[in-house]
Amino acid sequence: MGPGPSNIYPEVAMALQRPLLGHLDPDFLEILDQTCERLRTVFGTDSAATLPLSGTGSAGMEAAFVNFVGPGDAVVVGVNGLFGERMCDVAGRCGAEVVRVEAEWGQPLDIDRVLSAHPAPKLVAAVHAETSTGVRNDIAGLAAGKGEALLLADCVTSLGGIEVRLDEWGVDIAYAGTQKCLGVPPGLAPFTASPRAMERRVEHPQSWYLDLGMLAAYTGPTSGPAARRYHHTAPVTMIMALHAGLGAVLDEGLEVAIDRHRKCGAALQEGLTKLGFELFAADGHRLPELTTVTWPEHLLPAGLDEAGVRRRLLHEYGIEIGGGVGEWAGRMWRIGCMGHTARPRNVTMLLGALADILGR
Repeated sequence: MGPGPSNIYPEVAMALQRPLLGHLDPDFLEILDQTCERLRTVFGTDSAATLPLSGTGSAGMEAAFVNFVGPGDAVVVGVNGLFGERMCDVAGRCGAEVVRVEAEWGQPLDIDRVLSAHPAPKLVAAVHAETSTGVRNDIAGLAAGKGEALLLADCVTSLGGIEVRLDEWGVDIAYAGTQKCLGVPPGLAPFTASPRAMERRVEHPQSWYLDLGMLAAYTGPTSGPAARRYHHTAPVTMIMALHAGLGAVLDEGLEVAIDRHRKCGAALQEGLTKLGFELFAADGHRLPELTTVTWPEHLLPAGLDEAGVRRRLLHEYGIEIGGGVGEWAGRMWRIGCMGHTARPRNVTMLLGALADILGR
């Protein structure tokens, strides 16, 4: 999902070609330690329980719930898109009492409604950057009013693309994906939990593989009483790729990378509006890294539906954009401009290709 070339950073492609190390090789364990430290920087946290989970962002979501939610726990979930819906599903499978607080797709969550939905929830959860709608939710506002509850944030599409300051905001648990703004292939879920959260985790979660108590021991220090203990065979190549992607972002400068996403998103949204598209996400809550649009019926060329336009973009220009999901399938586009792809030349390429196809 995104205009122009792959969003994978060149440094990542080089890392994927490095000679393979063993998963217990001291050189690999050093790379793993550096990767965890780099994740702390991009998450804006000092928490020791920060690591790349083996699995995509959905594994991060599952780990977030199975480690902190048990049968009967009250969990408030803000739902204004597909991934809020998935949070409810996962929390329900943990036996939680799920309290849904919904907002219309394309609109941000009402923070006051979320915070007042239950008098004493164990956990409040929301998606920071809703991938299905292009909406940014106010995670800092939720953190400010969470009270005794733990706050969980889905940062899959936000990490590395917009501001994420977990410790400063007071977020307790967060997970992300690698394939969005970090410019790394899918396969890992960057994850972090605060000391406050770790004190309240489920002692024996339903998942052995995602048990943070065991995983924390695997990513722990190399010596001493709390020394690293083997848990599972780590995906060495993917962790080396993440190490390289995080290095590319931090070498550029995290704030510089975020500003690059902001400028490209603004240019893309302005250009799409001039072509006649209508921005879907609410003004003031639009993501720069993921733009959602709809269109008037007369905008598409005769004989071409929206899927036909996307096929022409892919086959004639090498540009792939995503369609809508749920009830917005066939009625919305989701255009990613993230990671290495967030460059002015790619915005220009997409807008020019669309203008050519639409005859404008």
